[in-house]
Amino acid sequence: MKTTLPAPSALIGAFEETYREQSERFTGDEPTWQPVHTVYVPADQVSADTVDAWGRTATELLHEHLFSPGELPPLCGLDPDLAAPVHERVRRKLRIEPVEDLRIDFEDGYGRRPDAEEDRHVESAAAAVAAMARAGTLPRRWGLRVKSFADGDPVRSVRTLDGFLTEVVGQVGSLPAGFTVTFPKVLMEAYLGQFAACLETLEGALGLPERTLRFEIQVEAPQTVAFLLRSPDLVRSLKGRLAAAHFGVFDYTASCGLPPHEQRLDHPVCDHAREVMRVAFAGTGVELSDGSLAAHPASDRTEDVRALWARHAALVAHSLSNGFYQGWDMHPSHLVSRYAAVYAFHLANYEEYCARVEAWEQRRDAGGGVMDEPATIRSLMAALRRADHALSL
Repeated sequence: MKTTLPAPSALIGAFEETYREQSERFTGDEPTWQPVHTVYVPADQVSADTVDAWGRTATELLHEHLFSPGELPPLCGLDPDLAAPVHERVRRKLRIEPVEDLRIDFEDGYGRRPDAEEDRHVESAAAAVAAMARAGTLPRRWGLRVKSFADGDPVRSVRTLDGFLTEVVGQVGSLPAGFTVTFPKVLMEAYLGQFAACLETLEGALGLPERTLRFEIQVEAPQTVAFLLRSPDLVRSLKGRLAAAHFGVFDYTASCGLPPHEQRLDHPVCDHAREVMRVAFAGTGVELSDGSLAAHPASDRTEDVRALWARHAALVAHSLSNGFYQGWDMHPSHLVSRYAAVYAFHLANYEEYCARVEAWEQRRDAGGGVMDEPATIRSLMAALRRADHALSL
């Protein structure tokens, strides 16, 4: 082949350095197991029985108000053909693993307490975790949410984390797998580096392997969204300690000046914040999570329970359709609608996706007028991996 340029490599002499920077900054988003939810429980309400109690309560609600699979489709827009398998999966999930991710809350759900009282709850929460670890009931992902540095008392935040981890490690003999810590209301970017430094020091003091202590940022204010956009090196600067970014719907919508009745996950301002999160963390391996519905059934009547489930399932479906595969659950009733919506979402297109991937691999027409591009095939394969993780029991 004839060419014109004598030595193209001379024109792109900085390529190796740029490519190395790309590899360091964008480590990839290969789907691995990610919990479908995070359950937040105030620290003073956590016990060794918390997970089992949530499972029992959700199961009782399911049996009382949604006993027949045929009653499920109207609640979450489900294909009637999928009603039976989804209903059975929800029933089994509540029995086998009702909570995938537990977060013990020392922030908004707990409030400001005297130091001595919070210290006591640190000890009781750590004892509950140790008991669950010994009993084999500790969720695959677990941890705590500390107070925000933005509240002006970082010492209390770090003291709680230190005391909690010291107690857990002391009682169990090691730190059980799956630990993470939630860092809320990050109004200043510098707080992230300061908190990461605390984790590194605590990690060394406890004799834990490097980068055992990782954290998730909560995006709860426009100020946070602003610095996410202007800080392309944020993830790399935290040296592997940033594990996830969770959206906080109520603080965020309040910060945006929305009236209370518009503080909802499917509001356009929330869609914008989530899209910024997606852009800021694209390709970095940082997990994304949506927020919560702060509501429980208005009464024990079936119509009220089902109304709550229908609203929650719609919000979960909105998150899933926008590529946010995790959210928060704040009441045992949410487990029913969470798992029903998640299973319905992943089962709805599973067989079609499998057929299209198989057709691509065999270099034949997928049928139905579909012309899949390589990027679409990668998306299909990622969707199938996420579905396999979510559907496994």
